[in-house]
Amino acid sequence: MSIEQYQNLIIGSGEAGKYLAWNLAKMGQKTAIVERSMIGGSCPNIACLPSKNVIFSAKAVSLANPSSGLGVMSGTLQVDMAGVARRKREMVEELVTIHLNNFKATGAELILGEARFTGSKTVQVELQSGDTRQLAGERVFLCVGSRASIPNVPGLAAARPMTHVEALNLERLPEHLVVLGGGYVGLEFAQAMRRFGSRVTILQRGPQLLDREDPDVSAALLELMHDEGIEVILKAELLSVAGRSGEEVRLKVRSASGEREIVASDILAAAGRTPNTDRLGVDQGGIELDARGYIRVNEKLQTSAVEVWAMGDCAGSPQFTHVGYDDFRVVLSQLTSGGRTTTGRLIPYCLFTDPELARVGMSEAEARSQKIAYRVARIPAARIGRMQTLSETRGFVKALIGENDRILGFAAFCAEASELMAGVQTAMLGNLPYTLLRDAVLTHPTASEGLTVLFTSGFANPVVSGAK
Repeated sequence: MSIEQYQNLIIGSGEAGKYLAWNLAKMGQKTAIVERSMIGGSCPNIACLPSKNVIFSAKAVSLANPSSGLGVMSGTLQVDMAGVARRKREMVEELVTIHLNNFKATGAELILGEARFTGSKTVQVELQSGDTRQLAGERVFLCVGSRASIPNVPGLAAARPMTHVEALNLERLPEHLVVLGGGYVGLEFAQAMRRFGSRVTILQRGPQLLDREDPDVSAALLELMHDEGIEVILKAELLSVAGRSGEEVRLKVRSASGEREIVASDILAAAGRTPNTDRLGVDQGGIELDARGYIRVNEKLQTSAVEVWAMGDCAGSPQFTHVGYDDFRVVLSQLTSGGRTTTGRLIPYCLFTDPELARVGMSEAEARSQKIAYRVARIPAARIGRMQTLSETRGFVKALIGENDRILGFAAFCAEASELMAGVQTAMLGNLPYTLLRDAVLTHPTASEGLTVLFTSGFANPVVSGAK
């Protein structure tokens, strides 16, 4: 079998891979991109956009419920899960069409199949059609992503738990959903399914939800879950599982209160990610992995193999689509004589619960660990006029300010937090003092106007010494 030669060979059509393929192909370079299953990667198919689509349906349920007090509806409220799934599916189909048109317009060759290294910068592709092709690239780029991990618990794998993939395709309402994990995916799905009408239990191994956040953030989320009617068990150890998810499952759980059995209808595994490098044959390509299976890269996203780069989840980058896009920009910069690297990137985070949690920069714990002195500006969300107009006054906004008046970190747990964060992040990127936002004339009544309130009247706390 002859080996087909390309200037650029990209494995995986996720965020970084597809943008790199489109841009290199538009430059007139012969470029092929191999995709195992999902055109455009996980974001438009099974992750970011579909999940937010479903979450918005759950938001609509909460707003239409007469108990919300908005005065827009009365009578019995019914949830059509098939309709929720259909709306999501229609959006995905439209996005896939857009991606296919982009591949056609740019001239990047999309090859549907699974690639495995057979040598340096050479792969064998098992095509979806059943045929095989041998491909080689002068340069190779890996963007193979990650998948939900299934914890090694007796009986769990045999119970066939859902991951976010299956949960997004549900056309029925689980009677009682047990969510394994109190991180981003677990919390978003827990709240959505509860609002649709499921009974929901979250099992979190650690002592708090979102174990990397400051205690005040985690406590606010725990209170939210409780108020939504979601049972949360912290310091929970799942000992064993019996039964089949989707029918009936029995979970034996140990926590601070002792051992108990939870009988439920469904399990959602949301307890971490596993890189999709195990079937890639990286050893044949001379590509090193770290102890967790992620591809080793430097600040330029170069691997241990010459002229081979890795991007996105599989490279150990923060697992967000916006980071995958920046990884593309880093690699493209390397190919076009630019100097962009991953060093010092300011990465924003957003949890799309209702209300949202948005954070960028340092947490208080991180500032203390680095012995950086800071002071905290903090206000309740109710101080922001926009929240009053929405009748969504839960939460708070806080910022960490350094000794030079620069913003070290920012966290917002409130409605429209994701949009509120962007202005602060811009100020941080520009190394601007917080006083610039304090003194700005911001539109009333918007969420961003809350920054004026925050930086004018939020300093009730003294400077905190990071050395403590």
